Amino acid sequence: MKIEKQPESHILISTFLQRKVIVDFYFPPGKNDLNNCDLLLINDGQDLITMNFESILNKLYKEGKITPLFCVGIHCGTDRKNEYGTANILNDKGQGTKAKMYSRFVLQELLPLIRKNFKISSFKSKSFCGFSLGGLSALDIVWNHPNEFSKVGAFSGSFWWRSVSQDSPVFDETKHRIMQNEIRNGKYYPWLKFFFETGTLDETADRNNNGIIDSIDDTLALIDELVQKGYNRDRDICYLELKEGKHDVTTWGRTFPEFLTWGWGK
Repeated sequence: MKIEKQPESHILISTFLQRKVIVDFYFPPGKNDLNNCDLLLINDGQDLITMNFESILNKLYKEGKITPLFCVGIHCGTDRKNEYGTANILNDKGQGTKAKMYSRFVLQELLPLIRKNFKISSFKSKSFCGFSLGGLSALDIVWNHPNEFSKVGAFSGSFWWRSVSQDSPVFDETKHRIMQNEIRNGKYYPWLKFFFETGTLDETADRNNNGIIDSIDDTLALIDELVQKGYNRDRDICYLELKEGKHDVTTWGRTFPEFLTWGWGK
């Protein structure tokens, strides 16, 4: 089944971010009425164009592998490292200064605009995902607004984001990784589901010299925190580690069908 309605690109003027935001809408097939449809927000929406996301969706719909899903790609701005940080704490370099405003943009500007423009009174569910820093941002927003969302996906998530420089003599990865701490100090929200992807070639850094690259180490540590919080590794969390997967759009494009079938498979 092909998507009858072609993707649309809109420009939003954000008061919170003080900039224009390009947003791409990918419509599910045969759904003129988007009420009670599942919604997926995607950070770094410009990468969806590079990976030919429309073709990925078309293939999955044609093969009958996923249920109708309204996807919204949010293009990043030029100040990405400040908008895509963690909202409640800056990192060791003072980055993330606009993350709280980005959260407010998503919740108070983007979602209301989607509801208004497409005459949606309610969604069946809302989920969020992203790549690299966009994955960190998606998880931070979902974790801090759990009543708004049901699923979150992070592809090569930047879970190294830390409050103390790793070059500092007091740096302790068990204490100073920000997202892991947020989960450790947060509450248990039983309805949330999590998808994580890393690639064995995401990077080469191995700060603790344990033979595992940092991106995998940091993601596994975050999953451990979720399990300690009460989430089940099999029921609530999907972890995909791609052999020779890289920190690039090609790898994330390879992974996206698995994410979509995990979250919205028939």
